Amino acid sequence: MGKLVIFSAPSGSGKSTIVNYLLSLGSLNLHFSVSATSRMPRGCEKEGHEYYFLTPEAFKEKIDNDEFLEYEEVYENRFYGTLKSEVQRILDNGGNVIFDIDVIGGCNIKKYYGDQALSVFIMPPSVEELRLRLEKRATDSPEVINERILKAEFEMTFAPKFDIVIVNEDLETAKAETFEAVSLFLNS
Repeated sequence: MGKLVIFSAPSGSGKSTIVNYLLSLGSLNLHFSVSATSRMPRGCEKEGHEYYFLTPEAFKEKIDNDEFLEYEEVYENRFYGTLKSEVQRILDNGGNVIFDIDVIGGCNIKKYYGDQALSVFIMPPSVEELRLRLEKRATDSPEVINERILKAEFEMTFAPKFDIVIVNEDLETAKAETFEAVSLFLNS
């Protein structure tokens, strides 16, 4: 039976970079759980690759039909969630599921799957460094960056609820620490 590896972090912490690194290795049999969202695609994001993009109305209909393992309304009418069918599809095919998910969703999935899941929190070295990373990304307005910083401060309070915390001060070190922890879990 497959296992689940859950990654959560404030936006700009390097979580997606680390998840993509693990996926690129191939040796861990990890398959990305594509989340659903009601926000618009950013940059080069593609339907079914980074997210399943739904209208707020379609997302609410799936909530009503109990199609989500977990979901959250992060901002008004901006939902993120994990479709039960997506996780089951990967497990049925003998794969391990990897999640790139918000902290509350990560905690909910860990609670649901227990020891079958490893929850990993990627911590930025500081809030100041996080702000610099978000500004350097140049995908959001200053107002959105301020919202993300406020949310990040809240999200960091969840770190103790995760199985392990990796501080991403140096990306190569964070990748190596994460690979070691995930390999140990998947091979246990």
